[in-house]
Amino acid sequence: MVDVRARSVVRRPGLALSVAVLVLVLLAAVLPGLFTDQDPLAGVPAERLRGPSWEHWFGTDETGRDLFTRVVHGTGLSLRATALAVAVALLAGSALGLLAGFRGGWLDSVLMRVVDVLQAIPAILLSLALVTALGFGTTNVAVAVGVSNLAAFARLMRAEVLRVRSGVFVEAARAGGVRWGGVLGRHVLPHALGPVLVLAALTFGTAVLEVSALSFLGFGATPPTPEWGALVAGGRSFLASAWWLTTFPGLVVAVVVLAANRVGRALDDERRTA
Repeated sequence: MVDVRARSVVRRPGLALSVAVLVLVLLAAVLPGLFTDQDPLAGVPAERLRGPSWEHWFGTDETGRDLFTRVVHGTGLSLRATALAVAVALLAGSALGLLAGFRGGWLDSVLMRVVDVLQAIPAILLSLALVTALGFGTTNVAVAVGVSNLAAFARLMRAEVLRVRSGVFVEAARAGGVRWGGVLGRHVLPHALGPVLVLAALTFGTAVLEVSALSFLGFGATPPTPEWGALVAGGRSFLASAWWLTTFPGLVVAVVVLAANRVGRALDDERRTA
């Protein structure tokens, strides 16, 4: 099975390139020293605002710091925030959908009305409102993005639970005297979880964009800590004279989002054809 999937990836250059990009990004997040040995916070004033070159691939910023180094070291913080956001949306949304779909009745109605309210508000506006209430910081940004995306997980999990709940094996388990918690954990959840995990993969790219947007607006890490969105924001004052300060961090965000979406779509296609 693994060989078949590997050959499938190789036969699709776009998917293979997307997987390679994500692997490189994960390596940069975990082991930034593999890509650069420079200090992301140390600058050389004599080299301020230097353009891209062999010595400085992405150029330097207004204090002479190497921009490529700052992008690499910002990968870990940005991806951790994105992973936390997806985890919050996955766990909280799945829990709501699981309870609503399995218990039904008034609980289903109440939980789904809450989900309707969350879904009626644009995700970025809801994220802004939540992070304003929670306060600044990468963790608060991640929680806000996660809560703003949980509605889709809740609806999908509820739909999958309703589908699985009518299965013969579930009815047999309940008729055999298994408690509802046991039926939920041993029979319903494992069969309903697959599509929700695929949705998590699809949401990863969106979460990268939303986390970077909030960081761009100043809600993320405190400067001079490197973070993708903050790096883009920091170069706005130099667009006319140092275009690379916003272009290269922005391109990194765009490439990661596109690669994550491509891999997520491939996983969704595989699930549909399985």
